Amino acid sequence: MSNIAFTPIEDRVLIRPVEAESVSASGIVLPDSAQERPNRGVVVAAGPGQQSKDGSRIDMPVAVGEEVIFAQYAGSKVEMNGEEYKILRADEILAKIANS
Repeated sequence: MSNIAFTPIEDRVLIRPVEAESVSASGIVLPDSAQERPNRGVVVAAGPGQQSKDGSRIDMPVAVGEEVIFAQYAGSKVEMNGEEYKILRADEILAKIANS
């Protein structure tokens, strides 16, 4: 992963999607049209958090380096340095994946 100068604002995060599986569990090679869109990825950058009405910051639920699951059509696609990323609001992240 290259070093990216990117700072999301408020409660937004930059996610590098994990590649879709190109081979099924039974060993069949899947064409691009049959592959599911990735809905998991790694947080590359996170904003400072949303500002509450009293002016304090609400802590972000995720941190850089964490693997997350997000809604399939959530966020906006962006391309930087030849790689595709997604920008999502923190509330579009459905879960964190704990690496054990």
